[in-house]
Amino acid sequence: MAKFLNTSATSYFLEELIKTARDRVILISPFLKLNDRIKELLEDKNRLKIDVRIVYGKNELQPEEINWLKELDYTRTSFCKNLHAKCYLNEESCIITSLNLYEFSQVNNNEMGVLIRRNDDPELYKDAYEEAQRIIRVSDEIRMSLEKVAKEPEDVQESEENHEKLTTSKLAKKLGLKTNELVDKLISQGLLEIKDDKNYITSKGKDAGGEFRMSPKFGPYFLWPEGLAV
Repeated sequence: MAKFLNTSATSYFLEELIKTARDRVILISPFLKLNDRIKELLEDKNRLKIDVRIVYGKNELQPEEINWLKELDYTRTSFCKNLHAKCYLNEESCIITSLNLYEFSQVNNNEMGVLIRRNDDPELYKDAYEEAQRIIRVSDEIRMSLEKVAKEPEDVQESEENHEKLTTSKLAKKLGLKTNELVDKLISQGLLEIKDDKNYITSKGKDAGGEFRMSPKFGPYFLWPEGLAV
C-alpha cells in the first residue's frame, strides 16, 4: 500500500531511495540543482558503478557543479522539454511527489508525496516505472561538460549583442561574484523575486533595465545592464 509523505518524510525517503539502490536510480525533476547530501549519495553510487539517470527540464547548475557531474561516469543526464513531473525510483521503490530535486523546495516549501514499494504494489510500481522510461525515451540525452557551459546559447549571445546587456552569469563574473551570490543580491534589492521555486523579474527590476528571456533548450534567463549597481 502506498505511504503518504510530508516534506521531511519525502526528503528522508528520497535519500534512502538513492542510498539503498543496488541496480539503478532514476531521478525526474524539472529543476536540476543538487544539494550537498544528494551529491554525496550520487558520488557513492558512482563508486559502486550503479546506473543513475537524471531527467530535468530546467538547468540551474553552476559551472563547478556541471564539472562535478561530468566526472560521474555512471550518471547520464537528459533534457525533457515541458517537464513538470517529479518522480524518483530505484529497483524496489518509487516516490511521486511535488518535491523538486532542488534544495529550496526541500528546506522552505510544504510538499506532499507518496511512496510506492514494488513488493507491496507491483502494478502501481510497474505503471510508474514504465512512464518514467517513456519520459527518458522522449528526452534528449546530454553529457554535461564545461565546454557546453562556457558557450552561451546562441539566442543569449544574440540578445547581449543587440541590447548591450549581460546575462546574470556574465554580470556576476564581471562583478567578481558567483552567480548565486548575484542572484541573492538581486532578490534582496527587489529586482528579482521567488515564486514557486522560480525567479521572476519585478517591476523594479524592469525599471532598472532588466529583461526576461526564454531559450527553447536552456530555459529562462535574465539580461541586465552592464553598469547595473548592486
